[in-house]
Amino acid sequence: MLARRALLASLAVLSLAACGQKPAASGAGDTLTVAATAVPHAEVLEFIKPKLAAQGLKIDIKVFNDYVQPNIQVAEKRLDVNYFQTLPYLETFNADKGTTLIPVIGVHIEPLGAYSRKVKAIGALPDGAVVAIPNEGSNEGRALLLLARNGVITLGDPNKALSTLKDITANPKNLKFKELEGATLPRVLDQVDLAVINTNYALDAKLDPSKDALLIEDKNSPYVNYLVGRPDNKDDPRVQKLAKALTSPEVKAFMEQKYHGAVVPAF
Repeated sequence: MLARRALLASLAVLSLAACGQKPAASGAGDTLTVAATAVPHAEVLEFIKPKLAAQGLKIDIKVFNDYVQPNIQVAEKRLDVNYFQTLPYLETFNADKGTTLIPVIGVHIEPLGAYSRKVKAIGALPDGAVVAIPNEGSNEGRALLLLARNGVITLGDPNKALSTLKDITANPKNLKFKELEGATLPRVLDQVDLAVINTNYALDAKLDPSKDALLIEDKNSPYVNYLVGRPDNKDDPRVQKLAKALTSPEVKAFMEQKYHGAVVPAF
């Protein structure tokens, strides 16, 4: 009886093979894991998720509240791609960490802004005011450039993207700077006189850059946010399908309608 059952099982397998059938695939080949910060990146990804699903591509969105782990996990192939960062930040990260992450496509600009709950205009900053800025290399430089271009401080090289506090040559109001992680800046807004905050964190904290920022980058900012991958997967059809969706007319309209100038399409 056992021999007969074994024979029948074998015949069933052969029959399936003859019909061209095979065990169901896990679906992993049609899934792309994407690291993103919550606002606006994950929101944009959620918007295009149904469209991509209809095209046979599932995106698994992993939300992070920092700028380091999304790159580390893509570099280590724990995740496929990420969408949260500017090119200067990526280049600095690669140089510091020895990674080889590469930009896939530019998607949008998030104008960096300076916010305060203690003064209503930048000229009202008192002498010795405390100013919080991001402590990440490219974002620190970006914050200092914003302040310099609005006459708050003077930098030795007004075009140096990676300026640091050591590059300040004039500080008329004797501002005291605090370098903090970008994600913490909205939370210290009540404790400082001014905070220069990345728009994704500002939006997450319910700040409206177009109304609340005392200073804000203009639409010609070179700090475009990119979809980022690795040399081995940049040309993966799944990655390219995601890149195309992120730069579609539908996404452009979504950004314009939802963010009202706080997120500016770069395509």
